[in-house]
Amino acid sequence: MTIVIIEDEPAIADTLVHILEMDGFDVHWFTTAGAGCEYLQQHPADLLILDVGLPDGNGFDVCKQLRQYSAIPIIFLTARSDEIDRVVGLEIGADDYVTKPFSPREMLARVKLRLKKLHPPLTSVATEQAPKWQAKNFDYYYKGA
Repeated sequence: MTIVIIEDEPAIADTLVHILEMDGFDVHWFTTAGAGCEYLQQHPADLLILDVGLPDGNGFDVCKQLRQYSAIPIIFLTARSDEIDRVVGLEIGADDYVTKPFSPREMLARVKLRLKKLHPPLTSVATEQAPKWQAKNFDYYYKGA
């Protein structure tokens, strides 16, 4: 699965890229909103991790723009921790909002949860371990008949 990161802080992006690639994800990192949006317009991605404060724009604006044509799951990762910022981020279409500093393991868990909801695992209705129900006799009695 492909994850796009739009984050201008190399130390944070490097940490994210490392932990996501170690878990088998294909990760593409961009330091500007323009470069990340250009990539997303030309390539499919399964999830976006997006900073709010970027050198060439605002992550909120990027989210609003993407929501006009895409349902890609978006997780904000930002230093902006005020309640109003979190609420605005979620109201404009983000699926999650994580504040810095953050736990890389928790972020990985959040990414996996979003992707699991997007692509639930295929399961068989009846497996060998699952109980099998079979009606052999079925009698129906109606009062008064």
